[in-house]
Amino acid sequence: MAQTEDEASYFTLRDGAFVPGPHARGWWTPDTVHGRLLGGLAARALEREHGADGMHFARLTVDLFRSAPFAPVRVRTEQVRDGRRIRVADAVVLSGDGVPLARAGAVLLRTGTPPPGHIPGTGPWDAPPPEKLPAPHGSRTLWRFDEELRPVREWSGDQRRRAWLREPRALVAGESLSPFVRVALAADAASPIAHASDEGLHYINADYTLCLSRLPLSDEIGFEAGAHTAEDGIAVGHCTLYDRSGPLGYCATTAIANPAPPR
Repeated sequence: MAQTEDEASYFTLRDGAFVPGPHARGWWTPDTVHGRLLGGLAARALEREHGADGMHFARLTVDLFRSAPFAPVRVRTEQVRDGRRIRVADAVVLSGDGVPLARAGAVLLRTGTPPPGHIPGTGPWDAPPPEKLPAPHGSRTLWRFDEELRPVREWSGDQRRRAWLREPRALVAGESLSPFVRVALAADAASPIAHASDEGLHYINADYTLCLSRLPLSDEIGFEAGAHTAEDGIAVGHCTLYDRSGPLGYCATTAIANPAPPR
């Protein structure tokens, strides 16, 4: 049986509110909206209301400071600064009764001619393309997810954690994902990729910061965990992000210890 538009997407826009569909449910608590989707909604609003030709979204910081009840949400944005080369804008995701659930801040920089000289940079990724890896699977050993995840190899011990991730659904019914919204939705995965242990995921994401030198050119986003440090139940880490053309930026995450939900 074919899915309806509401079932296939995460949200349906009705009277200015985003009504969550079945796939929008959170992992930690089923009667909540998944936090990464709030970041996606904030990115969508910032791009629509503050994006402009020649201005590139170089940074997006998403603060997830309250669980979002499984109910319609709204997004409000505000332009903080608009200069010749730098634009700054904020977004707040609100519950139906106006309670702030998440906040996002974006920095847009005007594109221009690269300066001369050589700077050592992040090299190309040697990971196999997604089609040469095992088919997507809903792993329960690390965390449950709705995205299509293809690990480059099984994550065990201290081996490098690398994976391709592709978002198969529309964020809002009837809308295609823009490259910026696609990578904003994917960015939350930096937390489980960096912080999951061999006994599962026991850190919940408090915030993440996405730094982009360019937008992705492919639907798939590659992740390579670069660091994880933790003390007293607080973890910080980061991943390098790639697409099929090479590196495009980084995502840093902070997380707090949290009991894993029943499987």
